[in-house]
Amino acid sequence: MPLLQSWRWFGPNDPISLEQIKAVGVQGIVTSLHHIPYGELWTVDEIMLRKNIIENAGFTWCVVESVPVHEDIKKRTGNYKRYIENYKQTLVNIGKCGITTVCYNFMPAFDWLRTNLLKLLPDGTYVSEFSMTAIAAFDLFVLKRKEAELCYDADQINLAKHWFENLPSTELEKLMQTLLLSLPGTDKPLTLEFISSSIEEYRNISVQQFKENLLLFIQEIAPVAEEAGIRLAIHPDDPPRSVFGLPRVVSSINDLRDIINAYPSLNNGITLCTGSLGAGYHNNCATIAEELAPYVHFAHLRNVVRDAVGNFQEVSLFHGDVDIPAVMKILVLEEEKRKRQGRTDWQIPLRPDHGNLMLDDIGRKYYPGYSLYGRMKNIAELRGLEKGIRFALGV
Repeated sequence: MPLLQSWRWFGPNDPISLEQIKAVGVQGIVTSLHHIPYGELWTVDEIMLRKNIIENAGFTWCVVESVPVHEDIKKRTGNYKRYIENYKQTLVNIGKCGITTVCYNFMPAFDWLRTNLLKLLPDGTYVSEFSMTAIAAFDLFVLKRKEAELCYDADQINLAKHWFENLPSTELEKLMQTLLLSLPGTDKPLTLEFISSSIEEYRNISVQQFKENLLLFIQEIAPVAEEAGIRLAIHPDDPPRSVFGLPRVVSSINDLRDIINAYPSLNNGITLCTGSLGAGYHNNCATIAEELAPYVHFAHLRNVVRDAVGNFQEVSLFHGDVDIPAVMKILVLEEEKRKRQGRTDWQIPLRPDHGNLMLDDIGRKYYPGYSLYGRMKNIAELRGLEKGIRFALGV
């Protein structure tokens, strides 16, 4: 039996309907209750309302992506204790509803960041990209963040200054809207003032302190998840490096080891996102997958090309710097191992991550990376790859 093929659906407001997803041939739905404010409790009634919609359409709700972590928890300030209690009870309620995997992230202030959402490729499709020069220019000359110049060397500052001074005003506005795009499931940008104040709140939180905040959070929620039968699957930082001086602590294999060791349990695991991890020049996704395979509870497979400076862009599934076939082989072998062990949670949910904007989807309004045809192409390629690997392995 193959990995549990799934699809991210943003709920009733998603322009892609469950009926359309049915034609893709996946079995699972990955979604969240986006309408519930961060930090607030998810009740059993709210969870079951969404679960019933999904099951009535012929799917299973296989992964909650995600239960967002309130900023107070990340900073351990304000009402963080109350929000942690809400988080724990939400996990209990999700378990009561029969959903067994929860993806979450611990990225400060922002979720994911890009500098261009419509990079045209030679094949006529569009992807997203991340430019360190654009980031530096925005940081230095738009945000004007305190001590921002300490994050860049002289060459980077000069390059950013030249780039910024020659940027048309229309392109600057597009860059601002791209960088300030809010979280998955919405298309409403955050304000510059809000982002500036959010970054300022982290100015005195070191990487070490921020990691400690994460590990303390895990030590509080992981026992609850274990009792509730929930597999926690933390998502890597995107990109896996500091941006705007913000601490990043889920960016490398060492970070992931620290997370797993914070509460040694199979219920305390990771989301293997080859796009997020792969954007780091220091990361080898196949090596990470092989070492941490028992703790991989969810997989996002996409590809990128990257460089040592920190630039990267998305590409088609088999044309980047990530060895997708090697990663898939590791996932297949891990799933087979779990079955032999008689584990009830042996199946690993897999979803196509960002897809190229292509064909009739060009010009339509989708959340960036989540168009129909691009992801449908990706899941078809992943399905074929997995079948070929299983045939070669005889499993």
